[in-house]
Amino acid sequence: MPKKRPLAIVLAGALCLVTAGCAESSTETASSKASASTSTSESGYPVTIENCGQTETFTKAPSRVVVMNGASVGEVSTLLALGLGDRIVSNQQSYGMSEVPGRAKAIKALPTGDVTPNDAFDIPREAMFGLRPDLVLSTTSYGFEAKNGFATREQLKGVKANSFVSPQGCDQENSGMTIADSYTFLRDMGKVFNVSDRAEKLIADSEKSIAAVSAKVKGEKKPKVMLLFANMAMGGNEFSSVVAKGIYNDIIDKAGGVNAFENASKTSFADLSKEEVAATDVDVLVVISYNADDPTAYAKQLLKEFPQWPAAKNNTYTVLSDSIYLGPSNDLAVDRIARMLHPDAF
Repeated sequence: MPKKRPLAIVLAGALCLVTAGCAESSTETASSKASASTSTSESGYPVTIENCGQTETFTKAPSRVVVMNGASVGEVSTLLALGLGDRIVSNQQSYGMSEVPGRAKAIKALPTGDVTPNDAFDIPREAMFGLRPDLVLSTTSYGFEAKNGFATREQLKGVKANSFVSPQGCDQENSGMTIADSYTFLRDMGKVFNVSDRAEKLIADSEKSIAAVSAKVKGEKKPKVMLLFANMAMGGNEFSSVVAKGIYNDIIDKAGGVNAFENASKTSFADLSKEEVAATDVDVLVVISYNADDPTAYAKQLLKEFPQWPAAKNNTYTVLSDSIYLGPSNDLAVDRIARMLHPDAF
């Protein structure tokens, strides 16, 4: 097996993902508990958001946005999809690849603010203040904890900066996340930046695409899917980065499949032995890349290691990155997986 890397940063961020032109659904062309928004003026402001126990009021569209790492690209991808890349003064998110043409390149081109991350893999408090943000986005509340060396939400208010925790990030456990949370985040950012028309267009296009795919596979037998992260370990066993719950399962369900290990854990990830993995029929393998060096090679190695899997016998695997997480492109993951599960339907 390839050498595995620690996943502390992923645990900390509770994993949850264009050009800066006009909005789109899946290309780089121009109800969660975390938030509920209202706007009261004709211009769209002020906008007030109740977010993880904090009240955030926006009197104008943010122009100096900081995107914390959080082991995500959901936040930065959403801003780019909404055409807001020019508002970002520091972006710490990257997966190194994307299902959306041009997105990885667009993320790489964003300013970082020349920040050196601290031992908790994100922006230290004083460096954050030096960026002079008016909005700081964090995947989970972890990014605002003082014990980690980060600026708290109260401290950010003190320098006139709003803060925002993404859907399902309040408790730092995203096992209940669904595609609807991606839409919630799009809507919230649409209201914050007064671009709700763009957000609604993205949502409508995604819903239409997913509905069309689900209609094609409706009534078909649901193959078993295994999702895991490439070359990563979270626990004591060799297969501790196997996905059990979260937005991944909603995506698999809409693609006409079922997570082979959804009952292996009550939280997002299962910590499995090699024997448990070998004893489970896997029809399709989905390897998730988080800045992995060669996720395709990792997928092929797994198929070789477990030749008894139907996935190995039929060579049915795929590698995904940002489309499988919170973000504007879940429709791409649904389509990719559905075509693997039910090729005759397309």
